[in-house]
Amino acid sequence: MERKFKFATQCVHAGEKPDPVFGAHTTPIFQTSTFIFDSVEQGASRFAEEEDGYVYTRIPPNTPTHAVLSEKFAALEGGEAGQTFASGMAAITAVALTALKKGDHLVSTDVVYGCTYSLFSEILPGLGIDVTFVDTTDAENVRKVLRPETKMVFLETPANPTLNVCDIRMISGLAKAQGAICVVDNTFSTPYFQKPLLLGADISLSSCTKYIGGHADLLGGIIVCDKAFLKNLAKVAGYTGGTMGLHEAWLCIRGLKTLHIRMERHAENALKVANFLESHPAVEWVRYPGLSSHPQHEIAKKQMSGYGGMLSFGVKDGIDAGSKLMNSVRLCSLAVSLGATDTLIQHPASMTHACVPKEVRGKVGITDGLVRLSIGIEDPEDIIADLKQALEKI
Repeated sequence: MERKFKFATQCVHAGEKPDPVFGAHTTPIFQTSTFIFDSVEQGASRFAEEEDGYVYTRIPPNTPTHAVLSEKFAALEGGEAGQTFASGMAAITAVALTALKKGDHLVSTDVVYGCTYSLFSEILPGLGIDVTFVDTTDAENVRKVLRPETKMVFLETPANPTLNVCDIRMISGLAKAQGAICVVDNTFSTPYFQKPLLLGADISLSSCTKYIGGHADLLGGIIVCDKAFLKNLAKVAGYTGGTMGLHEAWLCIRGLKTLHIRMERHAENALKVANFLESHPAVEWVRYPGLSSHPQHEIAKKQMSGYGGMLSFGVKDGIDAGSKLMNSVRLCSLAVSLGATDTLIQHPASMTHACVPKEVRGKVGITDGLVRLSIGIEDPEDIIADLKQALEKI
């Protein structure tokens, strides 16, 4: 019986094999827009989906470079198949357009990335899709809004930027009982710390822009699902054209080789920073799933093997103090996005979640005083020292 490789080994080896033409050790970038057929019959067979193979870079499976990334990531998530996209939002859009049609109902976590919220609240209703946002930290809230027209439940856990956590296994069970699919945005955790598919979800989705690429130098998205859903998704991906760039696909393959190492350091540093902030007199509250003070810490312990590199906190005296803090950091970079090797600090209410109406932000806990930190892999003492000197300015 062939040995099943552990996660770290899969990060390095899954999906990859020596180039059959020249024996290249690393996966090549297939810099092409089209592929040559052996015959008219072969071309027709591939377009008719009667034969596997490549036809055109916009059309899945895109290129051999993309295919390696998809296979590697599917192995890490514990799923059947994967599909890459030009961004995380392109991936979410393709999933929504594949799963939903006019008259269908979507239930979503109420705290989601700002652009996800805008897609669900502005674009999908215009297509005749009804959307309900609920606090998914309590599964009972999901149960109450499910109805026969519900075809998809979308979870973001831990949520951006409040770090709320919801019970994937319980909610995916509720979705299945209603005949809906459960989709999880797994960007904050990555498959290293959380595997939604093994918890009952149908689709796991990540923004490759963050921890997958890992170096803040690319845009990308990826989903993992079963082969039946992928077959329908591939049509949407090909028709809408949200194709990941070739170089970006190659960078993601390279990034995944060190994912396990980076995530360990991100999480180790984040816990130290969270403990520091929680003990600082100028800090009012801290949200990090690894802290016992986190409202859903027990759920996080149950479904996550680690707690990631993201945290949020509030400073006393609100937005003015928070602004002074963010303008005073020296090591931390004042920038949006997350998952980079360096520490990033930002103000969601005026940046990543500015597109969410103020009354909605207030209702779901995205307060004007909330500061979000993406903890990097620097020496934790240096990160803490920088935050300490900035906090002394307020």
